[in-house]
Amino acid sequence: MLKKSIILYIIILFCHLLAAQKVTISGYIEDESSGEKLIGCNIYHPSTQSGTVSNTFGFYSITLDRDDVILLEISYIGYSAQSINISGQVSLSYNIKMKSEAVFDEIEITATKDKKIETETQMSMIDVPILQIKKIPALMGETDVLKALQLLPGVQSGGEGQAGLYVRGGSPDQNLILLDGVPVYNANHLFGFFSVFNAEAIKDVTLIKGGFPARYGGRLSSVLEINLKDGHQQEFHGDVSIGLVGSKLTLEGPINKGKTSFLVSGRRTYIDLLAKPFIKQSFKDSGSEGDTGYYFYDLNAKVNHTFSQRDRIYLSVYGGNDKFYFNQKDTEFGNKDFTDNGLGWGNLTGALRWNHVIHDKLFMNTTLTYSKYNLNTAISLGTEYEDKSTDLISLGYLSGIRDYAAKIDFDYVPSPRHFIRFGTNVIFHEFNPGQFNLEQISATNGINFKQTLGQPIKNATEMAMYVEDDFEITKKLKVNVGLHLSGFSVDDAFYTSLQPRFSARYLLPKGIGLKASFATMRQFINLLSFEGIGLPTDLWLPTTARVKPQESWQAAIGVAKTFGKDYEISVEAYYKRMNNLIAYKDGSGLFELSDWQDRITQGKGEAYGFEFFLQKKTGKLSGWIGYTLAWNNRQFSDLNEGRAFPYRYDRRHDLSIVAIYELSKKINVSSTWVYGTGNAVTLPKSRYGAIVSGENLDYSYLTNVEQYGDRNSYRMNAYHRLDIGINFIKTRKNRTRTWSIGAYNAYANNNPFFVYFDTDYLDTGVEKRVLKQVSLFPLIPYVTYSLKF
Repeated sequence: MLKKSIILYIIILFCHLLAAQKVTISGYIEDESSGEKLIGCNIYHPSTQSGTVSNTFGFYSITLDRDDVILLEISYIGYSAQSINISGQVSLSYNIKMKSEAVFDEIEITATKDKKIETETQMSMIDVPILQIKKIPALMGETDVLKALQLLPGVQSGGEGQAGLYVRGGSPDQNLILLDGVPVYNANHLFGFFSVFNAEAIKDVTLIKGGFPARYGGRLSSVLEINLKDGHQQEFHGDVSIGLVGSKLTLEGPINKGKTSFLVSGRRTYIDLLAKPFIKQSFKDSGSEGDTGYYFYDLNAKVNHTFSQRDRIYLSVYGGNDKFYFNQKDTEFGNKDFTDNGLGWGNLTGALRWNHVIHDKLFMNTTLTYSKYNLNTAISLGTEYEDKSTDLISLGYLSGIRDYAAKIDFDYVPSPRHFIRFGTNVIFHEFNPGQFNLEQISATNGINFKQTLGQPIKNATEMAMYVEDDFEITKKLKVNVGLHLSGFSVDDAFYTSLQPRFSARYLLPKGIGLKASFATMRQFINLLSFEGIGLPTDLWLPTTARVKPQESWQAAIGVAKTFGKDYEISVEAYYKRMNNLIAYKDGSGLFELSDWQDRITQGKGEAYGFEFFLQKKTGKLSGWIGYTLAWNNRQFSDLNEGRAFPYRYDRRHDLSIVAIYELSKKINVSSTWVYGTGNAVTLPKSRYGAIVSGENLDYSYLTNVEQYGDRNSYRMNAYHRLDIGINFIKTRKNRTRTWSIGAYNAYANNNPFFVYFDTDYLDTGVEKRVLKQVSLFPLIPYVTYSLKF
């Protein structure tokens, strides 16, 4: 017994001596001026050729051998690189402040010794600097994050002008869109033509298309992580922008300098306000009074406070709504008929985060979140009598989803060779599959009737835990391995899923990074939608005992290389298999009272392709070239007679070219050109006449019958468009004025929005059936004025 105790003591003493030879340097990396935490900042130790990166909250930790002085090199895009000497005798907390390159050179963004794409384990990930996104020409001058992401390889839009994302053959519900860590269920305004994200409030945008780390789950196709600014900690600043369709205002500043800051950002369209006098006059001329219009708004707010070097707290809120309204009332004498109609939809999200540094190697983030999406439609008709009594009948429709969630995440960095993440979360879902509210009130016959019809609200619980390690095995070989365990409870059904994740990078000669990844995913919530324009009437619905969870696995392989200081190139090939996808059965629709589970079918899909990406983030000339060659198919037993067919958004070729050039400190120009194979649609392949007779042969008539071919077997014309823009910048002391002028679809190409058959009559009177195309946007110029102070 004594011998065992002595051996154990020697082992403990040996481990203690080993640990004593190491020191850990940890802290936060932030912008020197604003105090904004910098995500993904590179910390490099040249003596050992090892390093680490700052996490989502700007925290870093690096453990090295004890030394008199430790030299660290710090680099981040858009900031001046630093070399700092730190005492290496004891572990210490050391915050690093980075100087923006804009302080030294207002013409261009530069970067020095930043991390290279070929050294990273993660593949299929793209981050686009928010400053670059703001300079890209935009529809009606409204800077749009989602539209900028559509210009990347492997990502496409659903159609002309729409802001939805279809990533590597997936559908919009298969994207996990996180705003400050909170899921956003409807990311679109104006039926999909604008996104809900206000670029002025955004700090960081990252898109992951494959090789998903284990910390992410719940969706099949992509993760889009958008982080809001924290707010300037030293000075009060503002940004106001006025465009053709809307205006934006952003305010940020300290509440308690160096400790507490805030950010508030709002946006609203105002076409309804400008048109209101003309609309009211139009109603008046027709002998009535009324109003009609449409608008949307967004509001972001964030407050953060630093309690100590180890504790920080963040509170962020987002609210946004779309509203279409039409109301009319007779103004003539006597009884007055009236109508009041509205369609509204919107999101509300909130997050409360607590950061705590448990140990210089262990960081904890605890988050409570709330997310809600609602669709509300209301139609009212009635009559107001001379005695002020009223007859009224109204029909309302309400659907949506609400989440309450809690999660805790840990970052553990025991050495420069390991970056370990682990955590757990739980989400309480509340689904409203659609309820009709019917009401009738009649003063003339005393009726007062109310009735609710439709599907009952359904509750479900989703939970997950994960662990992953970014592990440098050798200087050439680095891997990220992880496991994601998830579960879903609804009614009497309980589903579990263990999802392995793997990514690897191997450095070939000449600095070429060879990468490979494999990931399995499971999704427990579904978006039931029509294959058409992205309407807000799409329904979020849960997995049930009858509706199985969606599943996928994806494998990818590729190479990556940095040329010179600025150019990054990557080439990837991928294959993705999907099961239990959902779609409406033929003939089924949204506004039905039957169980939604009876109206859908489940099937499978596959997507595979090749992606090329050349990106330049810095310098006078920046931008990228992205090309995708892809195939995307679906197969359902209840659709297309069980045969496989192309997905509506199967796009064989997709090419995007984005260029931004800084002519001087005062002028920059930008342009984008896109080309894509036309969408796949279903059209009748023939038409013939048929005689229809009554049951007793007492009547008959001739009608036309259309015969359809395979689903989505026809291709619309190819899509191509050029956008151009120019920014004129003038800076005076503490304010900067910018005029932005440009054009969407500069050469006015008639891109297809949808196609239909119609009948033309020749000069001889003969009918001719022709296929016609409807185009949505011709050349659309824009002008925007913005002022930063």
